[in-house]
Amino acid sequence: MAAMAKDLYEVLGVSRDATEADIKKAFRRKARELHPDVNKAPDAEDQFKELNEAYDVLSDANKRAQYDRFGTVPGAAGGGNGYVDFDDLFGGGFGDIFSSFFGGAGAGGPRQQRTDGRDMGVGLRLTLEEVATGAKKEIVYDRLAPCADCDGSGMAEGGKQVTCPECGGKGRVVTVQHTFLGDMQTATTCSKCNGTGQTIDNPCPECNGQGRVPDRQRVTVEVPVGIRDSQQLRLTGFGEAGLRGAASGDLIVTCRIQPHEFFERDGDDLHCRANVSIVQATLGSEIEVDGIFEDEKVKVRIPEGLQNDQIVRVKGFGMPRFRSEARGDMYVHVTVVVPKKITKKQRELLEQLAHEMGEDVAEARTPLQKLRDKFN
Repeated sequence: MAAMAKDLYEVLGVSRDATEADIKKAFRRKARELHPDVNKAPDAEDQFKELNEAYDVLSDANKRAQYDRFGTVPGAAGGGNGYVDFDDLFGGGFGDIFSSFFGGAGAGGPRQQRTDGRDMGVGLRLTLEEVATGAKKEIVYDRLAPCADCDGSGMAEGGKQVTCPECGGKGRVVTVQHTFLGDMQTATTCSKCNGTGQTIDNPCPECNGQGRVPDRQRVTVEVPVGIRDSQQLRLTGFGEAGLRGAASGDLIVTCRIQPHEFFERDGDDLHCRANVSIVQATLGSEIEVDGIFEDEKVKVRIPEGLQNDQIVRVKGFGMPRFRSEARGDMYVHVTVVVPKKITKKQRELLEQLAHEMGEDVAEARTPLQKLRDKFN
């Protein structure tokens, strides 16, 4: 359990009965004040990190209930939910998303602001069993989402979009410098409209006229049966929201399949290991191994005279094929296990077998073994 250093409700500046919408608004309001891009206080970065961690807990219903009851949340300071790997085009954090929200120009000066939202990417970790059966997984990620207060328009009530008075709608400003070589013209992106040519008269106070706000999103992804490692799923419109109602980008989900303790996947085939005794290997037998599905048992026919590390193929018990009813095959790598200890009767039977096969193993016994045989 990770104890909370400060009351998280106080960090966000909300009451304990605050709604989800109240928490989101409070977070965005304080984030705009504390983000290091606009707040030059020495501890601005620490305060912003603390704010983000408070929002991570209070924006999640399960974590919030845990915090309200015990005052602690397991692993709260680390964030994340155990299977999501943030790696979007902003770098995966609220800090970079707010940088984009503030304009993203940084020290390089104004630049043209794109209107369509960018695609974003997240990694999704899956078990081999989930790939075999298909799964529905919830992904939590941070993005610039459409502003709910203005429905993504960027305008407050009575507001409207007008031609930028600074650049006359061109998005660029031309300046002329008089030099001894003559007049030199320089065109730069308009700092007032960031190159869009349009500004908002009476902008929405929640999104500052952008029509989008930083937000934490939850989306359920349907993982199809048989998907391969590094294969991607595209969720249309779940990436970065566009500026003032422009098209949103997509969310690209990259599937990462975790190693399995028993199976190794090779395309649609499965490889595993199994042990048999020297008797089973010599005479042939039938053993049973676990399949990839829950409670699935696979019968493996061990042929007579099987050698150590021989591979036995079982057709149709591998991984389900992608978007198909068929399955790959299972390859069982068989290890012949030689017992370390045997009884006197078992030794006699083995010696009799060796004699029948024309092999004399008596001389291979050590004096200590002969002494043990004498007293057994």
